[in-house]
Amino acid sequence: MRIQGEDTRRAEARLEELESLVDTMGAVRVGSLIIPLRDTNAATLIGSGKVAELQALIQEAHADCVIIDQDIAPRVQRNLEEKFGIAVIDRQEVILQIFSDRAATKEAVLQVALARQEYSLPRLTRKWTHLSRQRGGMKGTRGEGETQLEIDRRIVMNKISSLKRELKKVEAQRSTQRKNRYEGTTPTAAIVGYTNAGKSSLLNLLSKSEVLVENKLFATLDPTTRKITLPRGGEVLLSDTVGFVSNLPHQLVEAFTSTLEEAKYSDFLIHVIDASHPDMLQCYETTREVLATLGCEQKPSLLFINKMDAPHDEFSVAKIVSNHPGTITGSIKRGEGIDDLLRGIERLAHASHPELTYVFPHARGDLVALVRSNGTVLSVTYDDEVIRVRARVPQQLVSRLASWTSSKDSEE
Repeated sequence: MRIQGEDTRRAEARLEELESLVDTMGAVRVGSLIIPLRDTNAATLIGSGKVAELQALIQEAHADCVIIDQDIAPRVQRNLEEKFGIAVIDRQEVILQIFSDRAATKEAVLQVALARQEYSLPRLTRKWTHLSRQRGGMKGTRGEGETQLEIDRRIVMNKISSLKRELKKVEAQRSTQRKNRYEGTTPTAAIVGYTNAGKSSLLNLLSKSEVLVENKLFATLDPTTRKITLPRGGEVLLSDTVGFVSNLPHQLVEAFTSTLEEAKYSDFLIHVIDASHPDMLQCYETTREVLATLGCEQKPSLLFINKMDAPHDEFSVAKIVSNHPGTITGSIKRGEGIDDLLRGIERLAHASHPELTYVFPHARGDLVALVRSNGTVLSVTYDDEVIRVRARVPQQLVSRLASWTSSKDSEE
């Protein structure tokens, strides 16, 4: 659909993204169409003329499913299915199917199942998704009619309650693991960006590991964390995150807290941008919008424009570089810009865990222990009257120990 006021290039870019989503889902595309949407029809979204046009295309291509590139109301979905005689699904259902196929950990599987059940609840009267025969996505079969509605509703509500209970247990375990990691002495960073921008490839390159990398959308759903060594010593924990996408359903943003919260609780972000994407600037803005919903808009960030070996629009690249001094350009595939990126990561890591000298009286051994347990001690010197401790400490400890900071560090 091309909404009123949207330029053709933007609509074409959205169609290309939908085609990528459909390919990732494993469906075979037999045709596509951009429909100008000037006035919304409450019953079928599009006018009767376009409905007839689509019916003709469906018959000609022998299609068994229509996919609409926006969220559609259950009523519209049911009405179109009645008119076309085949399944009609929206963008959200496509993403749900992909997430369902790619979820690997127990938590991700539970989150996808919960999102799917919550999505299906207002759509129980669809004849293509009866619960007793549902196989997910567009592969559903014809149901038994309205007489099953209340039974189906009770089944869904019970499943939702059960899934939420299971998720609470799993999330409690992950929360403990995350707390231990983020309260540790090592700086943490989350790699974020639009889907397929190269986040997992970057994690592999920097950590010399083998995280799953595919030229498909949403290759990463479960958070992966690796430790890397910085050029001048010291370490950083890097976490990969699920790729963002335009119009990512809020329901799914909430569902995938396990991977998205890696960004929320990290010390800083590494935002990977795809220079080869035809709508690079919009991808960048979409990622910023999702980060804002997580409360990460003020978090220190390092921008890395990837795939500069095949940029789609040099002007868009120049615009981001101009608006955000310190942006690094390069290519993960060719290893270009990686040294600059590592230096940028080192700078932010040291800013999140500054190197300071503390001067403690001999009687305050508890403060020395506090620094040891929360920071990285670089040196300890015992003078006649004081103990001098040089250490890298997290920001939450900086203000707490400000009165014990060496005068030389205070001046800096």
